[in-house]
Amino acid sequence: MEPHDAPTAAQLLAAVRDFLSDDVLPAVDGRVRFHTRVAINVLGMVERELELGPEQAAEHRRRLAELGVADDAELAAAIREGHLDGPENRAEVAELVRQAVRAKLQVANPGYLD
Repeated sequence: MEPHDAPTAAQLLAAVRDFLSDDVLPAVDGRVRFHTRVAINVLGMVERELELGPEQAAEHRRRLAELGVADDAELAAAIREGHLDGPENRAEVAELVRQAVRAKLQVANPGYLD
């Protein structure tokens, strides 16, 4: 059971995003219109991070653990120091990086994945 009542944080963000898109954006122009579009995009990113972030983080931690590193900093150090240069690790490192970038795009701008 969740500690907070409805609406959820994601639902609140969606309501504000919809208000900006449907009511504010058509009524403004120029600089305010641009900043409204930016705000709509930011709210969408936050919504997607709330929805996708926990699963993405768990999956990223799993991939890091498979390589024997605790976090991205340790991964970077292992790569820099040549500890993951073997052919058995190259594919795993490449896949980890590919999936990390994919996760970032799923949150920041899923349209880039199409």
